[in-house]
Amino acid sequence: MKVAQIVPSLEARHGGPSRSVRGLAEGLSRLGENIELLTTGKGVADSRSPEDAAPVVHTFLRQRPEVLARSESLHRHLLSREFDIVHNHGLWLRPLHYANKAARKSGIPLIISPRGMMSPWAWGHRRWKKRLAAWFVHPGAFQAARGWHATAEAEARDIRNLGFRQPICVAPNGVTPPVPTEETTARLAWLELLPELAGRRVALFYSRFHSKKRVLELIDLWLSKPRADWLLLVAGIPEEYSVNQLKSHIVRNGGGDRVLVRDGQGLPPPYAVASLFLLPSHSENFGLVIAEALVRGVPVLTTDTTPWRQLAEHGAGRCVPWEDYATELDALLTNSECALAASGDRARTWATATFSWETTASILSDFYRHIAAD
Repeated sequence: MKVAQIVPSLEARHGGPSRSVRGLAEGLSRLGENIELLTTGKGVADSRSPEDAAPVVHTFLRQRPEVLARSESLHRHLLSREFDIVHNHGLWLRPLHYANKAARKSGIPLIISPRGMMSPWAWGHRRWKKRLAAWFVHPGAFQAARGWHATAEAEARDIRNLGFRQPICVAPNGVTPPVPTEETTARLAWLELLPELAGRRVALFYSRFHSKKRVLELIDLWLSKPRADWLLLVAGIPEEYSVNQLKSHIVRNGGGDRVLVRDGQGLPPPYAVASLFLLPSHSENFGLVIAEALVRGVPVLTTDTTPWRQLAEHGAGRCVPWEDYATELDALLTNSECALAASGDRARTWATATFSWETTASILSDFYRHIAAD
């Protein structure tokens, strides 16, 4: 099938979908699907991976207002091409409108991946802006969708709870295990950048600096009591909070030598220096960084508003209510390095076997054919 996969941005600063949508497109291409991956950016570019089966990636010029990912060249491309399926990732931005118009013009199915934007927390956050977007940015798109793609059963329930009755495909994100040399290089890079990490046990937060992730609350929790030889590394993408804002917050609370903050853009992922991964989010549709930590052998403590309740079952960490997070954190920090390493080994085995792009792509490919045949 010829499929248009559309994502507003593939830039790393926009978080998990910038990686996961590319992985999905590549997985579908390896299955033999004819995939065009369409996105917007500062300039215009076409690219193809060296792999013969990789999708062509078209980057179209992002116009003002850039916050809406407006791109008339993307719009024209969608209207001028013939596709069997149009699959849009994300809500509230202009590319969903272009996808809807193209699907209506050609009489083909529109599939929407909300990418976490229909969880109760995300749906209610700045709700007035989202109502305006539904009315004026991509009017009628939700109702016109022939199907939805959710990355977890919890996200599928969120879609149903909002009243949508179209078919839903549940296909989790995949994750690509790193080769050992990548981890060695990453570890050396972070130790050179932050020599304070050497000889310390490191708990890692690696995500966007946003209130959704409870990054301030995590810092406050960490500083609420002594943490022995542990150090908290807060790394990722500045968004709602800058690096300097987080550093100032830490200094005001007397934790300058107990929490390190670093912009992670342009650097290898810091999982290789961590013994424990922390993500106390208000909401996650999947939480790609959790899967990335697990496949690298780092156990995880997250909140039950993410779809990771199987962590304890597989001995790979804990998924608990925020009210219990402090207690679970205290317990995990008392574990020996050997105990955490054993948990990490179990995490790696489970994640590697479960979260592959080949499996996800196969589920979604079958869904495309089912929807197209209706």
